[in-house]
Amino acid sequence: MCIRDSKEAGVDIENTDALVEDISELSKSTNRDGNFDKIGGFGGIFDLKKCGYEDPLLVSGTDGIGTKILLGIETDILDGLGHDLVGMCLNDILCHGAEPLFFLDYYASSKIDKNSFLKIMKSITEACKINNCSLIGGETAEMPGLYKKDDFDFAGFCVGAVERKKILPKRDVMKEDDLLYGIRSSGFHSNGYSLIRKVLKDKNIDLYKKTEFKSSYETNAAALMAPTKLYFPYLKKILTTNLINGVSHITGGGIIGNAPRMLSENLSARIDKKFICDEEIFQWFQSLANISDEEMLKTFNCGLGLVMTISKNYYKVFEQLIKDENLDIFEIGKIEVNKSSRCTIS
Repeated sequence: MCIRDSKEAGVDIENTDALVEDISELSKSTNRDGNFDKIGGFGGIFDLKKCGYEDPLLVSGTDGIGTKILLGIETDILDGLGHDLVGMCLNDILCHGAEPLFFLDYYASSKIDKNSFLKIMKSITEACKINNCSLIGGETAEMPGLYKKDDFDFAGFCVGAVERKKILPKRDVMKEDDLLYGIRSSGFHSNGYSLIRKVLKDKNIDLYKKTEFKSSYETNAAALMAPTKLYFPYLKKILTTNLINGVSHITGGGIIGNAPRMLSENLSARIDKKFICDEEIFQWFQSLANISDEEMLKTFNCGLGLVMTISKNYYKVFEQLIKDENLDIFEIGKIEVNKSSRCTIS
């Protein structure tokens, strides 16, 4: 039998081309200073001069959301996955003090389901708008044979900018007894889902049952699929003050692996244990999985999605600022001289 066209091979070029038009309409809502052209070209173009920087450094980041996608497919909770993707990328470049400028996505599946695809793209554009970040391009691919039926994967790429004199971390000014502050996560964000999914399966957890822990979500599925928190809106005003010396995004590797990444080698972080796993979803999962505190700390954010440090000399100024801005940012510990562990919870 002779295959006559791509559609018989499982690739619908016309359908994919039509989706580009849908994405183009969505992307227009993310336009900001610097937008140069609509999407659909061979490359996305951005005019940095329109953004008003004097001596900018570009900061790039790329990421995915791992096997949280599979839980989303299983529960048909797809609306927040694009939000997750943007959050994972933008929260990383925020650690260098960067303002997000533009975003690109890559989406691939065996056969693109328009309904699922547009749910995710709408979620991406909504998250971009929250961060004043322009969606300027991407790639959409059908690859039958590489992906199972109904499966898909996607990844993101973002670029931001920061003035050279404001780049983070500022390791040369960090010292012993400087203060650590944290911002709460919105749950597991997008890390540790291979472990989460295995435990849910082994324990035969009813995902659609009412949550067995205090939550703003009604079901286990909804709570576990809570979108990743976007941190740029929290820090946008603070980053203009030069008060922050370093920021760490608590992602894969957990709080133990990520909190010290902003510090110089001779320093370590000491975090008060009362801020760790104080949200019931983490306590519920740890009890369900019967795993150690150590495993929790090296796998999950444990309730702290972002950690930052400031000089103790600016304590009063910083506290007044977060009060004036009504920001849920709180002191969680301090910096110590590194003796053995780069991060201690006590």
